[in-house]
Amino acid sequence: MMVSISSACIRHARRALWLLLSGGALLSGCGRAGTSYVNPLKTAEGDTLRIADPFIYKGADNMYYLTGTGGSNGFDCYKSEDLVTWNFAGELYRPAEGHFGTDAFWAPEVKYYKGGYYLTYSCLDPESGRLLPCLAWSGSPEGPFRDLYLPWFDFGYSAIDCHIFVDDDGSPYLYFSRNGAADGYTYGEIYAARLKDDLSGPDGEPVPIMKASQPWERVRWSVNRCNEGPFVIKSGGRYYMTYSANDTGYEHYGVGVAVADAPLGPWEKYEDNPLMTTDMEKGVSSPGHNSIVESPDGSEMFVVYHRHTDTDGPRPSYDRMVCIDRMRIDDDGKLRIDGPTVTPQPMPR
Repeated sequence: MMVSISSACIRHARRALWLLLSGGALLSGCGRAGTSYVNPLKTAEGDTLRIADPFIYKGADNMYYLTGTGGSNGFDCYKSEDLVTWNFAGELYRPAEGHFGTDAFWAPEVKYYKGGYYLTYSCLDPESGRLLPCLAWSGSPEGPFRDLYLPWFDFGYSAIDCHIFVDDDGSPYLYFSRNGAADGYTYGEIYAARLKDDLSGPDGEPVPIMKASQPWERVRWSVNRCNEGPFVIKSGGRYYMTYSANDTGYEHYGVGVAVADAPLGPWEKYEDNPLMTTDMEKGVSSPGHNSIVESPDGSEMFVVYHRHTDTDGPRPSYDRMVCIDRMRIDDDGKLRIDGPTVTPQPMPR
């Protein structure tokens, strides 16, 4: 008798064998065990953190805070001492009565700047049909945040995934994704601008700096052409931007890197992109929309990202979970990720 075995079953078998051979089978369901952790991240109660667009930041109290896109109009907050085990810390932000936004509260980021914490996010304006960015403020890293500008700016197009970068000289810059649709496909293009020193808005018209162009970004070219989720760091006088490409709901979402000698560019993508993408044999589907954070002692960098909770489920899927992996700049000045991982990893130092 001939037996038919589905491709999903084959992937599950390969994944189980891979975990067993790598020594990770016994710990694959645990968020933390002794001196190790295993992705995805979990709460102290053992619940998987099912959050999209995860953003981790460190407060002046040396505690870590985690927020991201959730299921409500607003954002929750989690707290950790070690980057691995998280406790619910309450509501980070909820829109006040009369807020213009009605849906799609997406991609929060928090930046400490001149004695306060600034929260960027986007939401849907039903009158214009656009996703517009907003800016809120709090004196505490865990909020509650109160809106300063509604919207923060409006250049006549949707703007999401706002990221604030402050250069060594104290100059603030803004990076975001301009989203839209044209000729039957959706797109995302990354824009940048110098910000006013009080962060009240861009100091001039934002300029386009990057769009989908590389072969790995063209897998669904007829329906999606997307670069989004920018995050910028500086090292050795160079600027490094991680970004995500493709559609997060499908299988080919991933993380790429671009570099520049000045905040507004020109930016050049790595020829060997992506740094992370789907690896079904590991059980990793569509890792992306990352942030970057230092370890407790400052000796390591970690990339914080989401990936699909159900690796083999139907697509599109927007059920995503939080993972972290080590990131480094190698001897050639190249940004590298040691991941995505599914096996036990040493705890952050």
